[in-house]
Amino acid sequence: MNRRVVTAGLAGLASLGLAPPVRARLKETSMYGLIGKMTALPGQRDALTAILLESLGTMPGCLSYIVAHDPADETAIWVTEVWTDEASHRASLQIPEVKEAIRRGMPLIATFDEVKVTAPVGGAGLAQQ
Repeated sequence: MNRRVVTAGLAGLASLGLAPPVRARLKETSMYGLIGKMTALPGQRDALTAILLESLGTMPGCLSYIVAHDPADETAIWVTEVWTDEASHRASLQIPEVKEAIRRGMPLIATFDEVKVTAPVGGAGLAQQ
């Protein structure tokens, strides 16, 4: 499907009130995103989730950090992150509270299944950069 077909389809949905108006161009962004899936050891997903949710206010440059349980797998956790830039994400790994959370969480993790880097462009709850 080409861009013209997608744009026309979205414009049609917008005219029916079923989609937001189509922008002429997407703004390029320097935001940095990560989507990762990890598997906790059996019976440890809630404990690992609690660790992941601690001290979130201490991460400068973090625009969004979502921890979600996978309803189809009682051990899986998905983490979706959006940062102002990649440097902010890297710097967060040196924050004492984050280092401590990593130290406490690592023994509860069975596997890191997937990690994808993304280039967020916006969305509900995420301010345009």
